[in-house]
Amino acid sequence: MQLTGSEIIIECLKEQGVDTVFGYPGGSILNVYDELYKHRNEIKHVLTSHEQGASHAADGYARSTGKVGVCFATSGPGATNLVTGIATAYMDSVPMVALTCNVTVPLLGKDSFQEIDIAGITTPITKHNFIVKDITKLADTIRRAFQIARKGRPGPVLVDIPKDVTAEKTEFSTMPVDLVERYTNTITPEALDTAVQLLQKAERPYIFVGGGAVISGASSELEEFIRKMHAPVCDTLMGKGAFDGEHELYTGMLGMHGTKTSNLGVSECDLLVAIGTRFSDRVIGNAAKFASQAKILQFDIDPVEVNKNIVVDASVIGDVKEILSRINRKLNQQNHDDWVAHILEYREKYPLSYPAEGLSGPYMIEEIYRQTKGDALIVTEVGQHQMWAAQYYRYKKPRTFITSGGLGTMGYGLGAAIGAKLANPEKCVINVAGDGCFRMNMNELATAARQKLPIIEVIMNNHVLGMVRQWQTLFYEKNYSATVLDDGVDFVKLAEAMGAKGYRVRTREEFQEALAEAMESQTPVLIDCIIDCDDKVWPMVAPGGAISEAFSAEDLAEKEG
Repeated sequence: MQLTGSEIIIECLKEQGVDTVFGYPGGSILNVYDELYKHRNEIKHVLTSHEQGASHAADGYARSTGKVGVCFATSGPGATNLVTGIATAYMDSVPMVALTCNVTVPLLGKDSFQEIDIAGITTPITKHNFIVKDITKLADTIRRAFQIARKGRPGPVLVDIPKDVTAEKTEFSTMPVDLVERYTNTITPEALDTAVQLLQKAERPYIFVGGGAVISGASSELEEFIRKMHAPVCDTLMGKGAFDGEHELYTGMLGMHGTKTSNLGVSECDLLVAIGTRFSDRVIGNAAKFASQAKILQFDIDPVEVNKNIVVDASVIGDVKEILSRINRKLNQQNHDDWVAHILEYREKYPLSYPAEGLSGPYMIEEIYRQTKGDALIVTEVGQHQMWAAQYYRYKKPRTFITSGGLGTMGYGLGAAIGAKLANPEKCVINVAGDGCFRMNMNELATAARQKLPIIEVIMNNHVLGMVRQWQTLFYEKNYSATVLDDGVDFVKLAEAMGAKGYRVRTREEFQEALAEAMESQTPVLIDCIIDCDDKVWPMVAPGGAISEAFSAEDLAEKEG
């Protein structure tokens, strides 16, 4: 049948099982929006307040479901407003298709009104991107974009379509969706045998879990592997929930703001098993001193990540779920009672702690955990509040912690929470924010109100850029340059003006009450939580330091005293 380019776009989205699109219309993409209107009962369009919010919403939708998130934008500034969201998805391996429309083909390259080379701009931050100048190639390109976004290590793909291509006609036939198979042909018997030998010889093994375990859906295989290895487990920010955060063998996050238990344990182990993690600089600290007593065994789908940041002794390349499944079949039951007892002694000796009185970030996270019974979907912005959410909420399932890890995008959380809530309407969705982050994309509160989404926005308001101030306090002689936010913006009035409920709390009791009421609300709720500007995230590893040198407030006081 003969269809226009716009009709082909919508038919391809339906073909791929897309039920929700986030976006913002404009001149170049009007034909697509006109066709989308005709299919509004099949594909829900969510009009965000800004294109960046649309890209973050598509990201949150994808992270919480494993499906491909989709966002739309028009040409020029509409397209460039997606860039931060695309980069955020790229850094954390999130499957996304961003569809933009451009000026007509004859106007390309002529500095036309609202023309931009968005394909050129996004080349370094996408798995692949396309500009479709020939309508006969449009359907196959969109199908390929979805396949690339899902295949192997996921990531964002951009498709740019000139406006005249959306109006032209060509023949179109519906096609079945190509199944994306797991990467297994790189998993060799030799690599598996080497891995099993290392695993069975280890006397002090430690298991280090990253986001790849979440992406591959490897939780059950991971649990069996950990049981067979009988070894302590730590994780990255992106690996939260791949393994039960309440399990006896779980010791918390590794790295700059990881637990002392995990940091010391990894520094003492004789085998570090890295599963779906890229050894980020925030995790390893001083690379020359990282796991210096250990052999390192890495399981990862992307061969580029092997020996990139840390040189390893052995690796198995392929889908993590399949690697673990094959390892489990070969691995004998191990017993490391003495080693596990030693690590658990560290956990008793070095628990995470915070002041027993007063409202603080850690207290609020624990209260959220208590009231939600650990069954909420937690989204965060980036900063101190993000670290507290990672440290004090015990994630029991994958895809329940949604945060910007690699890019560290302030302003990410509210848009992502909208996407996550639309994808999981039955779940309690809470975005944990700082006041600095909230200011960046607070306009998306209007989107949540318009959509009548009962998300909860918890703002840890210390009237400063908290994490930057922490660094300024510790390493910059308390020169608080451009980090004080004392302009008197009233977040409660702002929430009410945007159609949401607002609460301001200063005590633990007020927070308990506000959170309980928010969880019963059918509309968005903002809780403005006033905390001390000098609260800090502990433990911490100084820049350039080894992770074994993590220090707490007590350590610092003792050193300075």
